[in-house]
Amino acid sequence: MMATLLLRLSAPLQSWGADSKFEIRKTEREPTKSGVIGLLAAALGLRRDDAAGLQPLCGLRFGVRVDREGALLEDFHTAGNPTPRQVQAARRKGRTPDAPYVTRRYYLADAVFLVGLESEDEALLQNLAWALGHPVYPLFLGRRSCPPTLPLCLGVRPLPLEAALRAEPALAPAAAGQGTCCRLVMDADPAQPGAVPRRDLPRSFSPIHRQYAYRAAVEREAVLPPAAGAVGPETEHDPFAEL
Repeated sequence: MMATLLLRLSAPLQSWGADSKFEIRKTEREPTKSGVIGLLAAALGLRRDDAAGLQPLCGLRFGVRVDREGALLEDFHTAGNPTPRQVQAARRKGRTPDAPYVTRRYYLADAVFLVGLESEDEALLQNLAWALGHPVYPLFLGRRSCPPTLPLCLGVRPLPLEAALRAEPALAPAAAGQGTCCRLVMDADPAQPGAVPRRDLPRSFSPIHRQYAYRAAVEREAVLPPAAGAVGPETEHDPFAEL
């Protein structure tokens, strides 16, 4: 029997890059599978080069319900700016002062997502739920500067992935113009009509050689169920609560 672990991913800022390199750090419109698996790996305390430890996580069927679309935010970021004294010293030596390293980093502001992870192994899902409440490493939503708000883990539901995502009460008021309709983005068979490839299935998070494979995903429309009351204070945000 299939079961689904549900996560609530909400924070002032999130960033889910899939193909970001060098000076431009993009974000997808919803959480990537690699980003969520990285979140689970951090909770479990897996090493970045523990490819064997990632395999059970990569085997989980993954889906996202977009409860509130985030607003795209651009951060113009510089690093390594020389001080006036360093500029003068370089000029005295006849050198050109080192130029700062400039990047553009993109974030989703005020987005709220319901993430589901499906498996026949309910014990594995329960273990992940426990680890998310007792993480070995700090948890963040795509980047270290994006700690999640609480609650993060909503528990395990005795339902398949799509049924669990459609049945869970709305997690937040919809963004202006979104109404009660929302997007579902889920793992799919590559031959399924409408399926598109996404290169965000992690094989290794090793900083020496990160490796990602392709998966197929399909996007569908759903109606947000009525909220069952407050899930928790929308402003509850303590990134060091688990330390």
